[in-house]
Amino acid sequence: MQGSLIVDAHHHFWDPTRATYRWMTEELAPIRRRFGPEDLRPLIAAAGVRRTVLVQTRSSVDETREFLAIAAQHDFIAGVVGWVDLTAADVAERIADLRAGRGGSKLVGIRHQVHDEPDERWLLRADVRGGLRAIAEAGLAYDVLVRTRELPAALAIVREFAQMRFVIDHLAKPPIRDGAIEEWSARMAPFAPLSNVYAKLSGLVTEAEWTSWRAEQLAPYVSRALEWFGPSRLMFGSDWPVCLLAGSYPDVLNAYRDALGDISSAERERVFGTNALAFYRLGIFSPTEGRR
Repeated sequence: MQGSLIVDAHHHFWDPTRATYRWMTEELAPIRRRFGPEDLRPLIAAAGVRRTVLVQTRSSVDETREFLAIAAQHDFIAGVVGWVDLTAADVAERIADLRAGRGGSKLVGIRHQVHDEPDERWLLRADVRGGLRAIAEAGLAYDVLVRTRELPAALAIVREFAQMRFVIDHLAKPPIRDGAIEEWSARMAPFAPLSNVYAKLSGLVTEAEWTSWRAEQLAPYVSRALEWFGPSRLMFGSDWPVCLLAGSYPDVLNAYRDALGDISSAERERVFGTNALAFYRLGIFSPTEGRR
């Protein structure tokens, strides 16, 4: 992939001194510090990553405004996946307000931590579906953050909103650590024929044993994802800095390269770059720009 366009379709920033992150437990103490653009820039430069997508970390519209302002200052951040309250009656107005602010043109999607909701059918609530309808009408994508438990509800939603773009984050966090694959696989397979659904090769290293994982442990899950979505509906995401719990930025990038196995260079370019451009409608440059 030397000289190919690489887009990191999933990373975060945060600062625990300025905000509360409920998911940041004691187990995550090694990453409980500020991470910002100045930390990421040298890593992506060394890895040959040209552009990134910055993804929300908490249920806060203020964070989304902050992320959009940061994106406006840094060209390498091509898009922001933010947050709005999907249960609110005025989701369309809230999206319009975000777009009107600094960096608003870089708002490309919305996400909510669905897997943290007590109700596994949360996505099917009438008010949530109304919020999703507003997202679709705004022309934005929706990042689906679920585990195996919530996949049936997610499947019903992506079928209902067949003209809307969805991407399943982290392959729905398969239980790699336990070596379990069958239930996850059975619930993921029905997404295969749905052309409006993509999936991210991201977050897998932290679903494995942090200190002893190997790329070959990821391969069975990546292989099934390739079978279901093909190289035209998969995209790479580092999940940095969460990934630092299990490996460095280059460790993660190389693990996905290895786990993908024997696919063509053109297919790799799609997974590691051009699919993200198309899905998020980044429109920043042509797929061939940046080749050496």
